Amino acid sequence: MKKVTKLLLVAGISLAVVGVGNSNVLNDVSSAASAPLKVGRVEAAAHGTKCFTVAVAVVQNGVIVAASLDDYQFLSTEVAKGVPNSDADFGQNYKDPAMVLASKKANNKYYSDHMKEEAKSTVAYDKNLAAVEKFATGKTIKSLEATLAKKSKEEMVDAVSGATLVDTKGYLTAILNAAKAAK
Repeated sequence: MKKVTKLLLVAGISLAVVGVGNSNVLNDVSSAASAPLKVGRVEAAAHGTKCFTVAVAVVQNGVIVAASLDDYQFLSTEVAKGVPNSDADFGQNYKDPAMVLASKKANNKYYSDHMKEEAKSTVAYDKNLAAVEKFATGKTIKSLEATLAKKSKEEMVDAVSGATLVDTKGYLTAILNAAKAAK
């Protein structure tokens, strides 16, 4: 959010220097900077059936200016820290006390090591999600939608530099749906 504000401020100053005498240039920058930020949040099945994804997108003038992803899955209490209240009434409602609902980001080290062993992943979980979030940031809703429509699941893995997630397309679709839900 601060990056966007700084970027718009720098752009406005640059345009003011270049566009002296052209008041329309300054008005355009002012209107872009004052456009409301809208936040959308969705829950999705971006990565199979054993977890769920929470995707958040911040949208301004139809452009995704920020995105955030996390997966939640039941993991062993021996290796994972659960979500808040996992050790209280909330956690007692789950049928297996040896399992806890956990954020994969909050348990990044364990989950990354697990994926390294299980799927031969070479990129940490949080770095993978950061690459997907970065890919979506700066794109218009329409351009992200068009990219997802024309590329296969496999092509999307290759399209996102720095990410090796087999479900990259699912994560980007979740961000797209969050952006569309922004109000």
